[in-house]
Amino acid sequence: MKQGTIILLVIVGIFLLIGVNGCNSYNSMVTMDEGVTAQWKQVEVAYQARMDKTKNLFEIVQSSADFEKGTLKEVMEARSKATSITIDPSHITPEKLAEFEKAQSAFGSSLGRLMAVAEQYPQLQSVQAFRDFQAQYEGMENRIATERRRFNETAQEFNTYIRRFPKNIWAGMFHFEKRVYFESQEGADKAPDIKSMREGK
Repeated sequence: MKQGTIILLVIVGIFLLIGVNGCNSYNSMVTMDEGVTAQWKQVEVAYQARMDKTKNLFEIVQSSADFEKGTLKEVMEARSKATSITIDPSHITPEKLAEFEKAQSAFGSSLGRLMAVAEQYPQLQSVQAFRDFQAQYEGMENRIATERRRFNETAQEFNTYIRRFPKNIWAGMFHFEKRVYFESQEGADKAPDIKSMREGK
């Protein structure tokens, strides 16, 4: 075989390897990017479940004539603000995520205070629907924490993949960018402690 033919075959082979690597890298990035987006949806589902369940809670608490109206109003306002903030999962910026998290944290905190204060009202404690909500409350908060952790893990896997050489070259060519993480406040990985909140700790 002529030397020119061998050189041509080597060049063609190199380009084929580069092309195959590029295609595989692109497909992997798309799959992982979609995985991050799908996990974000799970985070939203967990938050939405908490929002949905609090609708009935408001009606139950309002039925207690002597309940602290200021506490209830604070929770309702925080819920309204939290539901007004939406994020496009394919374009999550640190600023938008921080705004989302701030609103959700404010709602979670005010809801926790409401639950703590509500324990001082025997009339509320006697309502089965309220007791049902109490039983589900910690589970809802734990699910939110779990889905957020999974989101961070999925985003970390994607970010690590696109930063490694030579994947970082393909990521730059195809405009794949790092995904942001939740940055929880200290203790945010635990469900609120109702007893401590009630005692003002």
